[in-house]
Amino acid sequence: MTTGPEGALLVVGDVVTDVIARHTGPLAPGTDTAAAIRTVPGGAGANVACWAAYRSDAEVRLLGRVGAEAAAWHERELVAAGVRPRLVVDPRAPTGTVICLVDSGAAAERTFLTDSGASLRLGTGDWSDGLLDGVARLHLSGYLLFSEPSRALVAAALASARARGVPVSLDPASAGFLARLGVDRFLTLVEGVDVLLPSRDEACLLTGLPDTADAAAKLSRHVPLVVAKEGAAGALVARGGAVRARVPAPVVTAADTTGAGDAFTGAFLAALLTGADPEEAAREGCRAGALAVTRVGGRPPERTGHGHGPAPGDAG
Repeated sequence: MTTGPEGALLVVGDVVTDVIARHTGPLAPGTDTAAAIRTVPGGAGANVACWAAYRSDAEVRLLGRVGAEAAAWHERELVAAGVRPRLVVDPRAPTGTVICLVDSGAAAERTFLTDSGASLRLGTGDWSDGLLDGVARLHLSGYLLFSEPSRALVAAALASARARGVPVSLDPASAGFLARLGVDRFLTLVEGVDVLLPSRDEACLLTGLPDTADAAAKLSRHVPLVVAKEGAAGALVARGGAVRARVPAPVVTAADTTGAGDAFTGAFLAALLTGADPEEAAREGCRAGALAVTRVGGRPPERTGHGHGPAPGDAG
């Protein structure tokens, strides 16, 4: 953990409950497939905030929306991770839930079944310019672009950040959702963003190019700094239409790739807060991503003296 200069990181994004099912062998349609199942706190925005807090002593804040049934649990878990949460409790919608099907084979690949619930009901009524008081960087989860209320919030937050000179980063979040949103619409919505952190699949989808390096270079003509995450292959740092650095990832045995990209993003942003350059920040991101895939779930290791409390509905 490193000590950064004065100024907080504000993350705006999704807070959800992850139900992780790690199965051995292929799924068997129409019958049972043995699996190890855990319920843990998750959400791309929340995971990024937790990893940033884990990797830095800087203050990390999180704005998100949850249902009443799980609000207290999520708040406790975020506070235990060192994050200052501002959770809006939705009066109608439940907390978002993601079922993560994880193949326990060598690649630990995962498939998500997503019910966004309250998370994408975050809107302009939940935003105020005062949220940026004392903030050095703003990070937006790309999931916010996939509903009308949260798209309006993104526009308001970007306008507030530009007015204050606060740099903004965004993670596109989901190739599947991006395909439905449309590339042109996405690029219009992220105008004014300073840092884009796509996965390999997202970068290629956004450019129509099959090679990640070419895709990252092209995207960096739209966004000043692009850091493309390539999983076990590391990351690419692109600026001004060209790849400036290739950063390798540590070699580890993966148990669960859920949240690895969020870990990268959180550690990357934490490093930028300390004054690191983008290449060194990407190295920190790769280290965090490598640690993340050795663990089940999308959150960093527990802080001493803290553990996951029972999820809502669990016996204890």
